Amino acid sequence: GRMQGKAIPTLGYRGMHSFEISFQDWVVPDDSLIGGIEGEGQGFYLQMAGFENGRLQTAARAVGVMQRAYEEAVNYSQERNVFNNFLSSYELTQVKIGRMAAIIQACRQYTYEVAEKMSKGNGALEAAMIKAYSCKAAEWVTREAMQIHGGFGYAEEYVVSRLFVDARVLSIFEGADETLCLKLIGRRLLSK
Repeated sequence: GRMQGKAIPTLGYRGMHSFEISFQDWVVPDDSLIGGIEGEGQGFYLQMAGFENGRLQTAARAVGVMQRAYEEAVNYSQERNVFNNFLSSYELTQVKIGRMAAIIQACRQYTYEVAEKMSKGNGALEAAMIKAYSCKAAEWVTREAMQIHGGFGYAEEYVVSRLFVDARVLSIFEGADETLCLKLIGRRLLSK
């Protein structure tokens, strides 16, 4: 058989590339089938089960992106002097930093709690919930970090611009936010 593909250029997440792949006359031997022979035709369901772990991992990635954006914002606010005062001395900056820290810590703690549940074979719904919340939170936190940087936050030479773009794709990974909230979270909660 033959496999061919090409890289798909993306706005961000430059360290993890997306590819379009096609297979022609490709044969997978029985001993190489995911799920074994009894798993044949069950690939979609096997993949969906893998999404549960992926959702938790994506939530953890979002926490990492938020943490870095927060650190960049704190450092910049302590170094940038505006009108003879450091940005960190202004109340609005302090409010932004405080809110960012609270959101990051809440996401981190819930991610840890869900990881503990999943290590015991539970927590699929919670993994979807923390993925949905932390990825949207990452969009907000990185935007606030950009705001603290002012015009420099939009410049590619500052890390926050990359973090902002990278945060956006997190709510698409492992199930788009809208689909996740409708198909998995909302329906499961309302079926109880």
